[in-house]
Amino acid sequence: MPIAVGTQAPDFTLKTKTADGLKDFKLSDNFGHRPTVLLFFPLVYTGVCTQEMCDVTSGLGEYEKLGVSVVGISIDNPFAQEAWAKANKIGVTLVSDLNKETTNAYGVLFPMLAGIGDTSARAAFVVGQDGVVKYAEQTATPTDLPNFAAVKAALA
Repeated sequence: MPIAVGTQAPDFTLKTKTADGLKDFKLSDNFGHRPTVLLFFPLVYTGVCTQEMCDVTSGLGEYEKLGVSVVGISIDNPFAQEAWAKANKIGVTLVSDLNKETTNAYGVLFPMLAGIGDTSARAAFVVGQDGVVKYAEQTATPTDLPNFAAVKAALA
């Protein structure tokens, strides 16, 4: 069960792969500056995850106009995330939760996905610039997409 709206968002520092190498992404760096949309997804190189991140990429301008940072989180390593992002022209910042600590902290661990092991569930959180969760959703199944209209409403 995902953490509740109104709670302080668990801070985290996760790795992202950029053209300049591995970098740290720390959620609390956005506190006091901008809201953050966190999109947990199961695995790179899968159909629904690719669709979700490509769709979000095509709408990134809407989030940027609102001054919102959008971050995708999966248990994949940052090198696989980077290769997938390049292959699919994904512009969302992707961070690696390889040890599943952040996935667990947000309460969105999906046990034994397709019999291959634990992954992140598909989930969306809006974290206000005050660090408080404004919206929280875990989809019923990994093939369901988050309610992006509700995500955007929480940012309004």
